[in-house]
Amino acid sequence: MYAIIETGGKQVKVEEGQVIYIEKLNAEAGETVTFDKVLFVGGENVKVGSPVVEGATVTAKVEKNGKAKKIIVFKYKAKKNYHKKQGHRQPYTKVVIEKINA
Repeated sequence: MYAIIETGGKQVKVEEGQVIYIEKLNAEAGETVTFDKVLFVGGENVKVGSPVVEGATVTAKVEKNGKAKKIIVFKYKAKKNYHKKQGHRQPYTKVVIEKINA
């Protein structure tokens, strides 16, 4: 059984026991979070939402919060003596999917 959920403005396909990295949530490590924006539930009996499946939830446990590897943002204008170097680390939340309630 799998589901497609929406979190952080993105759609993610999840299965029970799967570890996913999503946009940072306001939850500490060890807490349980519930995603109620379930767009699709697949398996033996398929449920498609319009836009969400009524009564379907996905429960997950927060494993940790962290920051991704640093990327370099380099802005440059040719022949104008303009260049700007900036680094960025995107915050994330690592969650383990525990149960899909459909």
